[in-house]
Amino acid sequence: MTKGRLEAFSDGVIAILITIMVLELKTPHTADLAALKQLAPVLSAYVVSFVYIGIYWTNHHHLLHATERVDGKILWANLHLLFWLSLIPFVTSWWDETEFAPLPTAIYGGVLLLAGVAYTLLQNLIIAAQGPNSKLKQAIGRDTKGKLSALLYLLAIPLALLVSPWIADGVYLLVALVWLVPDRRIERKLEGRPG
Repeated sequence: MTKGRLEAFSDGVIAILITIMVLELKTPHTADLAALKQLAPVLSAYVVSFVYIGIYWTNHHHLLHATERVDGKILWANLHLLFWLSLIPFVTSWWDETEFAPLPTAIYGGVLLLAGVAYTLLQNLIIAAQGPNSKLKQAIGRDTKGKLSALLYLLAIPLALLVSPWIADGVYLLVALVWLVPDRRIERKLEGRPG
């Protein structure tokens, strides 16, 4: 299988996930700012989740751009990632419908954590297929950003349950901000620039 087919399938799934999330946004019945204020939790949850899906889409694009070939393990690892991403619309809806209650906030973080684990697994399988001297391995390096993200999720999940879901929400937002800019390491390595 070509990596183009894998990328096209993944792009389609991600587009559907964004569509599902936007369908959760209900139009206000009145034409005033108070109506929008009532939608603030839904809109804020949508924005955060849209950014997360966008982050995965852009980084997945860079990852596959650096991939020379795919095999069955990579296909299944990609499906594993898409599975966790496909839960984002569900947990987003639950998260905002309960006004960011502790359990939905923790489960939202759990899905983010497991999506991150799935992405790392996919990345590692691609590196294993291409060899330790591949451009992707050189670009990823120690993957400090990925490890830090997982650590922050692991911290935020119990914070949501035991301390404050708002602190956990702040941690999720912090992780999103760290990843908001696409991973330029891969671009630089593929273009032969230091970095």
